[in-house]
Amino acid sequence: MTLLQWFIFILIIQVIHGLGIWKLYTKAGKQAWEAFVPVYNGVVLMKIISRPWWWVILLFLPIVNLIMFPVVWVETARSFGKNMPIDTFLAIITLGFYNYYLNYLADVNYVENRSLQPKTSGGDWVSSILFAIVAATIVHTYFIQPFTIPSSSLEKSLLVGDFLFVSKFHYGARIPMTTVAAPMVHDTIPKLGNKSYLFDDNFEKRKTSWINKLQLPYLRLPGFEKIDRNEIVVFNQPADTLLDMNDFHPDRNYYKPIDKKTNLVKRCVAVAGDSLEVRNGYVYINGKKNELPDRAHLQFSYHVQPKTNQFSQKYLKERYDITDGFGIINQQNTYYFSAISDEALAKFKNHPNVASITPIKKEKGVRDPNIFPHDPNYNWNVDFFGPLYIPEEGKTIDINLEVLPLYKRVISEYEDNTLEVKGNQILINGEIANTYTFKQNYYWMMGDNRHNSIDARAWGFVPFDHVVGKPVFIWMSWDGIKNPRWERFFTTVSGSGKASSYFIPFLVLLFGWIGFNKWRARKKAVN
Repeated sequence: MTLLQWFIFILIIQVIHGLGIWKLYTKAGKQAWEAFVPVYNGVVLMKIISRPWWWVILLFLPIVNLIMFPVVWVETARSFGKNMPIDTFLAIITLGFYNYYLNYLADVNYVENRSLQPKTSGGDWVSSILFAIVAATIVHTYFIQPFTIPSSSLEKSLLVGDFLFVSKFHYGARIPMTTVAAPMVHDTIPKLGNKSYLFDDNFEKRKTSWINKLQLPYLRLPGFEKIDRNEIVVFNQPADTLLDMNDFHPDRNYYKPIDKKTNLVKRCVAVAGDSLEVRNGYVYINGKKNELPDRAHLQFSYHVQPKTNQFSQKYLKERYDITDGFGIINQQNTYYFSAISDEALAKFKNHPNVASITPIKKEKGVRDPNIFPHDPNYNWNVDFFGPLYIPEEGKTIDINLEVLPLYKRVISEYEDNTLEVKGNQILINGEIANTYTFKQNYYWMMGDNRHNSIDARAWGFVPFDHVVGKPVFIWMSWDGIKNPRWERFFTTVSGSGKASSYFIPFLVLLFGWIGFNKWRARKKAVN
């Protein structure tokens, strides 16, 4: 629904609310008309049920309101003496319409100054759990989201097994677009494997289904910084065809809401307005070779021919920090390494057992059909790519059949226009178009592990409305199941030089705070 349609829908809900509860307002000493005034009626209702006024804000937060509405329905019934389990059940199962029964049929009186303490230990547990979920959902949605690194595309900067805190407020928190979903769960419910949200992903129905009309339009709170070139960014995979990470088909539209598409983390090597080109595996921006931060380490694939003995993977990891893609590929004991950094290569090539090291690079002009824009007129591959203009909001480009493959998905999918080609003519929204003006900024996301990363070279541009946030902190890191990387606990993601761990200072502060609280409790007990 559009914002106007949502506004009308909310007004209708206010009328339904007023009709179902106005008599209860009068029994509580309020005026009947107060039940019909949007927002204000919520503030008044909070006074009636003896709850803080800011609960009204929670009723308007997507996902959080799915928890808060049942709580308010139950609290309203209890404020008029309906405290039995059957009353709680009816208030919830009727989606609040139990209030109509209380308003028109039941003989109820307002209970003033009622106790807000749960009457059983079970009720106390339920209350605590509900509000813990509410608080965690607010933090998760608008401030900080935990995230786990699942792949090695940013190896050396971020390792498989790193647990991150991702800031939502740096670039501006995105309001949830999917309004009916499980809190703090992404696209599937753990263990069950079912969708965690209500959405009709049928191609023919996705724009007409009443279920999908419950989607909010894209909205984002103001942020305090823009995405800078070479920053690491968490985003929703724009061409999300992924039922799982091994099922990648970039030209097939497997529709999900934007905020439920697969979360990925890559480095933003080009921002809106840049011209990008990949030469021999290295990125050039506006004609100049891109210089990465000192914590970043580019990695490429190599064939290594030993002289005599085989290499030990453990030895290579400990001595040369070569960790990824180790394996023998033929009877001559030629090794394949999918990821060796330039720094490791400089040391490893002088090893006495190394006969030769051959880089595995694609030739310029040899087309890879799996590479964006998946068009036979573009002979691009992972090592030789572009040049390519990164769309910027408000900028206009000439559009023709030659460049259309580059921006077709932007125009039709990400900016929701109709696009047709008739002969040599391009029609956008039914009109002949020779130019196109972009509606939002786009970014180019790539992995530092250049030969072992599914990134923008496969699917193209990342729109700003797909951006989730900025990784800021590694709070835990494990190499496998049993091996903690203590030196990475509580380290920052960005910055120059070797990252410093703040784990020990954190423990000192934590135990200091616990000790202070115990001392204060004992002092209070004595007094």
